[in-house]
Amino acid sequence: MKKILYLLLFSIVLSSCSEYQKALKSTDPAVKYDAGMQQYDMGNYTNAIRLFEEIAPAYRGKPQAEKMFFLLSQAYFKSKQYYLAGFQFESFVSGYPKSEKVEEAYYLGAKSFAMLSPSYSLDQTDTFKAIGKLQDFIDRYPNSQYVTDANVTLKVLTDKIEQKVYENAKLYYTIEDYKAAIVALDGFLADYPGTRYKDDAMFYKLDSSFQLAINSVNSKQEERLLTAKTAFNNFIKYNSDSKHKKRAEEIAAIIDLELQKFSNIN
Repeated sequence: MKKILYLLLFSIVLSSCSEYQKALKSTDPAVKYDAGMQQYDMGNYTNAIRLFEEIAPAYRGKPQAEKMFFLLSQAYFKSKQYYLAGFQFESFVSGYPKSEKVEEAYYLGAKSFAMLSPSYSLDQTDTFKAIGKLQDFIDRYPNSQYVTDANVTLKVLTDKIEQKVYENAKLYYTIEDYKAAIVALDGFLADYPGTRYKDDAMFYKLDSSFQLAINSVNSKQEERLLTAKTAFNNFIKYNSDSKHKKRAEEIAAIIDLELQKFSNIN
């Protein structure tokens, strides 16, 4: 029985390949159209794309064009050609604004750009573009069946941007440019007050303030130690159970000792 099924499947695939080759050689757009639909239904998206692309100019403006251009967009998306998919879905939305598929096309166009978003450590131009397009979709279709998924994707992308900004700020701390670290971490905490990195960011700001103070010239040291003391107080007030608590308290003790020297001098 299995052999019969394998033979039947093989014959179907062979027949499909034969019909596809014939359609490629045909000069009749209708033959290519029907073959393209068949290849799409079979999941042979690369074959469907090739056939649809060949007849696109001939079918533009015809009744069958709407379905064909939507499936062409889908074929790009399903074959992971996301740049082409995004462009084609946007072209479909523009060309067929009254189509019953326009909402889905609008969403999949935005989703295509989201699929292009790289790792947080790389340039995030495509991520920002995807965020804008997803937000546009949500604003345009707030009751869409795709809104839940769009919001999930949007959160993934915004979290990625947040991580990028945080890691960039933390980098100044890592390379011991403490003055720049304080500015960058301050900016990050202001822009992302509810960030999941808040505990770490506040500690690195505290340690940066401390390191800057103890490595300062005498004329600036007291003022910077007081600033570091404030950073410690804010840090403990935010999270008294922080994983950085022990080190933070050690820093605070050193700050107090150093400030005592200035009190004695005064």
